[in-house]
Amino acid sequence: MNIQKSFEDEGGILYLVPTPIGNLEDITFRSVRILKEADMIAAEDTRNTKKLLNHYEIKNDLISYHEHNKETSGKNILKALKEGKTVAIVSDAGMPAISDPGYELVEAAIKEHIPVVSLPGANAALTALTASGLSPQPFYFYGFLPRKKKDRERELCALKNIQATIIFYEAPHRIRQTINHIFEILGDRRVTIARELTKRYEEYVRGKLSDVQKWFENNDPRGEFCLLVEGAGKEETATEQWWSPLQIKEHVDHYIQRGYPTKEAIKQTAIDRNLPKRDVYREYHVK
Repeated sequence: MNIQKSFEDEGGILYLVPTPIGNLEDITFRSVRILKEADMIAAEDTRNTKKLLNHYEIKNDLISYHEHNKETSGKNILKALKEGKTVAIVSDAGMPAISDPGYELVEAAIKEHIPVVSLPGANAALTALTASGLSPQPFYFYGFLPRKKKDRERELCALKNIQATIIFYEAPHRIRQTINHIFEILGDRRVTIARELTKRYEEYVRGKLSDVQKWFENNDPRGEFCLLVEGAGKEETATEQWWSPLQIKEHVDHYIQRGYPTKEAIKQTAIDRNLPKRDVYREYHVK
């Protein structure tokens, strides 16, 4: 058990500081203050963060913390925290640890009973969700889908019956392919795509997936995309269980025939049937 009293100890504190996703005005007074007061600022891309720091005349120590150096840099940050220093971690845009580096550092700090304080602020997913026109409650944040088609298909099949609005992030060079794949597996649902959020060329495209496919025929993808997909309807969830006539072994074999490793086929079957994975494993291998 870990109980955190964020400001009762005098030791180090790890701050998660959200940064603007486009418009530099979208930062809180508190975030600016913490960045000025921190002993160290850990940034995903120091070159990008320097622009923000220069804008607000912040001159604190800046180090890199990103996907490729997070193990080494994370150890140095943890050492500083244990010495009682205050560290603020930022990503290039938005909230650290949301599809950006930060989770491992948070986990390590918690294990050492170092307070982790998350500041509220800019986030692309919630910004897009509230203006999407799709139901904001409940919602399911996924982030970036896998790049390989087989892996992406597996994930989309697992998401197919979720009734919540689903939020994805996607890069411009993959957005068309992702839209087409979602259409193939989830059907022609209502969607909203949002790009260049908070910037001058902010744009929302709302409609059916088929409408968005046609829109992309005449519009080149530019900027980072937030893609929101309508959840499955209750009738759809109840009726579209293609696997109902299959025995568990046949269900697993169906995925294996489509190229899934046995382990992944068992996992996907368990998700489809809402069963413990060990039960599917036992049924497949024992009987």
